[in-house]
Amino acid sequence: MKIACIGEAMIELSFRGSTPSLGVAGDTLNTAIYLKRAATKLQVDYITRLGTDPFSTQIKTFIAAQNIGIKAIETSQKRHPGLYAISTSASGERAFTYWRAQSAARELFQTANGADFSALNGYDALYLSGITLAILPSDIRHELLNFLKTSDALFAFDSNYRPALWSNAQEARKTINSFWEISDLALPSLDDEMELFQENFETVQKRFAAYGSLGALKRGEKGPLSLGEAVSGTRYPASPIVVDTTAAGDSFNGAYLGAKLSGENQERALQKGHACAAQVVQVHGAIIEA
Repeated sequence: MKIACIGEAMIELSFRGSTPSLGVAGDTLNTAIYLKRAATKLQVDYITRLGTDPFSTQIKTFIAAQNIGIKAIETSQKRHPGLYAISTSASGERAFTYWRAQSAARELFQTANGADFSALNGYDALYLSGITLAILPSDIRHELLNFLKTSDALFAFDSNYRPALWSNAQEARKTINSFWEISDLALPSLDDEMELFQENFETVQKRFAAYGSLGALKRGEKGPLSLGEAVSGTRYPASPIVVDTTAAGDSFNGAYLGAKLSGENQERALQKGHACAAQVVQVHGAIIEA
């Protein structure tokens, strides 16, 4: 099985105390890495656009070192990768500051002759997030939606709502809802959905029941709720410590998708997703050592 994860890979600036550290991350890239670790026999590729600068080369080298395919990565002659900084509170909650307005990934799928999604052909599954959508122009988002509607590939999606990336909440709701409606595997976070759609827990549940997708509603340490298939009585042990919640949802998605796309049942996929996320939050940074 061939899977493509689509989005933006960035330079990550984080701090341990007053000591800065540079890394490589991005929500869909994080998911791709944990997906590949969870299902080593699957072919996982990453699709983004980078520049010709040394940082772009560093990002490609890093991705390839994770055994993730880079042949479909596009190249911009004028733009560079984005950068983000993480600040983490004493309880492990994180805040992000971004420098990505002119990043190469914002031109993903764009050519002089219009949108080109041919790089997505031939995959059995495609994964992207609301962050992927937020950085793309509205016309490209619309054409991508139409492409996915006619694609034979299984479509997996996480809204991963970041208000600062959208011009307004109404645009975000309309766009994200349209992608939820066509998703085969839905991986929402409860907090994101409540904030974006201004709904309570019960209303979020009803909305996803109406979509009809299989997947998981992520609730942090409480554990996921199964979407589209009844699973009852499963326990999800909370992490004994929480150091940094960066990539908690991304890692859940990766491990869950790795299990589901390898043919494991829903209960086992939920357990693996939660276990991976519980491990990731115990250390600093988005990508923990394998």
